[in-house]
Amino acid sequence: MSLSLCSAMSLSLFFIWFIALPAFLNAQSPGLLLDCGAPRPTSEAGLQWLPDSDFINTGNTTSLSTPHIRTTLSSLRYFPDTKARKFCYVLPVIKGARYLVRTTFFYGSFDGGETPPIFDQLVEGTLWSTVNTSSDYALNLSSYYEIMVQATGKSLSVCLARNSLTRSHPFISSLELTQIGNSVYNSTDFSQHALATVARDSFGYGGPIIRYPDDHFDRFWGPFTDSSPTVNKTGNVSSTGFWNMPPARIFKTSLTSNLPNPLELQWPLFPLPNSSYYVALYFEDNREIGSSRVFNVSVNGVTFFRNLNVTTSGVVVFATMWPLSGHIQIVMTPAEGSTVGPLINGGEILQVLMLGGRTVTRDVIALEVMKRSLAKVPLDWQGDPCLPRQYSWTGVTCSEGSRIRVIALNLTGLGLSGSLSPRIANLTALSDIWLGNNNLSGSIPDFSPLRRLVSLHLENNQFSGEIPPTLGNISGLRELWLQNNNLTGVVPNSLQTKPGLDLRVSPGNRLVNSMPGAAT
Repeated sequence: MSLSLCSAMSLSLFFIWFIALPAFLNAQSPGLLLDCGAPRPTSEAGLQWLPDSDFINTGNTTSLSTPHIRTTLSSLRYFPDTKARKFCYVLPVIKGARYLVRTTFFYGSFDGGETPPIFDQLVEGTLWSTVNTSSDYALNLSSYYEIMVQATGKSLSVCLARNSLTRSHPFISSLELTQIGNSVYNSTDFSQHALATVARDSFGYGGPIIRYPDDHFDRFWGPFTDSSPTVNKTGNVSSTGFWNMPPARIFKTSLTSNLPNPLELQWPLFPLPNSSYYVALYFEDNREIGSSRVFNVSVNGVTFFRNLNVTTSGVVVFATMWPLSGHIQIVMTPAEGSTVGPLINGGEILQVLMLGGRTVTRDVIALEVMKRSLAKVPLDWQGDPCLPRQYSWTGVTCSEGSRIRVIALNLTGLGLSGSLSPRIANLTALSDIWLGNNNLSGSIPDFSPLRRLVSLHLENNQFSGEIPPTLGNISGLRELWLQNNNLTGVVPNSLQTKPGLDLRVSPGNRLVNSMPGAAT
């Protein structure tokens, strides 16, 4: 556990969780805005939203008949295919940059049901969260989720996936991608963790959500009031010196106590799962320049910061890995001799999320090249091929451990057409390749770099040309099924004489001097 005090610095963020959003809220964002399911560009709050069709190749679209909802909630994309493991948007990004991803959902009974479906959402190889919008939809609210990620390549996948609770079709109303600065929340190692937003609120504030342009990174700051006295500050407020760069508007209001009593805050209003959290609390004295307040801060009875001196310049205290569970109580107690009570302007609680890892880049590139040479590939061949493990690509088996490799392909009978790219030989951890009963054509590539290959099934396709003699150089090869193609030439001696090899080349080929007695 670590705790820091800072009144002027910056950071970088990765966050998730779920927050309610009124269905009629006017929204803005400085990045890529996708109105999912919309047939053409739309305008909302003076900003242009693009149709999502250029960023996803699956799903159906529909319009909602719900009256008086925001433009971007009036259409959606849904995914009725029950065989695909995931449905992915692929978004352009800059490698190494950090992005805020926001997904928004408004059910609108698009499927004729009464209760929204429950499903998972993923970012790259990480299980982001479970989407359950039932309680919000019952109040005619949309729901949004946010996550900030660091791009590891030139594209970023955001996926929806069925889980054991899914009874209808996963769906999405809008998707936003905003680049953020690499300076905020930079005490977190984003190569290993994410920060999931549990709560981000402006205390003493009762208006609509504060976001861009007030917040440069388009973070959402919700309103939060309780029975504590509220204080409004007049005059100019600057937040440029604050760690995490919160919007200046959150310092216009605060919660305080009747002098000189402790200020007790039950926040957030819902219990938290047992986990580690990033906690940041923001303070600024609302009185004349040069004044200050001194008080102690505790969280669930544990000292968070002692003798905190809050001046008109403002201050933020934060912990990067603070254990929390259940309901949270924040208590601010005036220091001995204080004549004024404590106050607080805003706060953030972000769950520290371990990233799910990623498939070895060499294998990802090889599969992507292979995919481009094929037609009718499975719809879930988007995002990370192996992770999360329960949502790997159809027909792809991956290794265990920390270094994730593709170890088997079984695409038998999936109706594939096109040719087989030579780049498949870059999948050097493969032990089994089963591509039989498809409509693949062209020549058989050189598989000799696949030193671990045990079985190669290419039967019942339209492959032509000669059998590569280098197949005989794969020492562990035990099954080679090539029957019912359009192969010509001679069966290589390296295969005819290879001990322990189950070689099947007939019927269906036009081979000269085909091996007598070859298995069929």
